[in-house]
Amino acid sequence: MILKDRVAVVTGAGSGIGQAGAAIMAREGAHVIVVDRSRKAAEATVGAIAAKGGSAEALPLDVTDDVALSDGIADILYRHGGIDILHNHAGAQVAGDLEGVEVAGFDRSWSLNVRAHFMAARLVMPSMKAAGSGVIVNTSSSSGVLYDREMIAYTTTKHAVIAMTRQMAGDYAKYGIRVNALCPGWVDTPFNEPFIAQMGGRSAIEAYIREKVPLGRWASVDEIAESILFLVSDRSSYMTGQILVVDGGETVV
Repeated sequence: MILKDRVAVVTGAGSGIGQAGAAIMAREGAHVIVVDRSRKAAEATVGAIAAKGGSAEALPLDVTDDVALSDGIADILYRHGGIDILHNHAGAQVAGDLEGVEVAGFDRSWSLNVRAHFMAARLVMPSMKAAGSGVIVNTSSSSGVLYDREMIAYTTTKHAVIAMTRQMAGDYAKYGIRVNALCPGWVDTPFNEPFIAQMGGRSAIEAYIREKVPLGRWASVDEIAESILFLVSDRSSYMTGQILVVDGGETVV
């Protein structure tokens, strides 16, 4: 088990990619703190991990609530003595172009997709510095490197995550801390509902994917989880400040 005895915090781990990432870390020996705003979803992820012999605990909170997030991280550090891995995954899609997007939606997108990543990393960094090691993965998106039709809030925030990741990596490599970004492409999860609605339904989005993605299909969450495992483990020990795009080839066309 390549993550044996490590403590990992995964935000947005109650469903989809976050859930799959938490599960694969637990499978590889990490104790995983499952963070999600839904207590029910967080506890379901913990239950699924425990059923397979893994170790996990639920931490239900809204990552955009600075006080709740700070208290949650402090409690983890108190009880476990440190945090080895932070995967900032919680995020949201807000549809609309410059004139159509709701300003409140843009602000909400920034708060969740960027600021919450910043705050969680800020809160774990002192303990990682003291330990002389640590890994942070920030989830961006293929929309962080591409144009994404009428999704200005989403693309703006996901581009920002990449810039923030590179800045963190450069500033903290000297402390033995690695920071990378994950850019998933089309992954079949409920997260895509806003864009599916915008495109005109499931059949329309699947036709779009067949046309735009060279591999011609969605990714599964398990495929993305393998990339997460690579980034948080020593398999990527000489990799920091990098952007791992897992998109079925969409960015090469």
